[in-house]
Amino acid sequence: MKLEIITPDTTIFTGETSLVQLPGLDGLFEILHNHAPMIAALGRGRVKIVDENKKTQFFEINGGVLEVLDNHILILSE
Repeated sequence: MKLEIITPDTTIFTGETSLVQLPGLDGLFEILHNHAPMIAALGRGRVKIVDENKKTQFFEINGGVLEVLDNHILILSE
């Protein structure tokens, strides 16, 4: 899956992932390959990214919006 994390100032991350865990308004949730299309509001917390080589990265966000469509994940965050 292709993931992009974009803030008003810069693009924080662009790359291929196998798993993305996100802080939703009601708790954590994960996006995996072939996830159904969705739009969701995000709360403050950490975005966990596991790439195709099983390397894990974390990014702090202060909320935002998520869009998932055709194995492309777009996160617009603060």
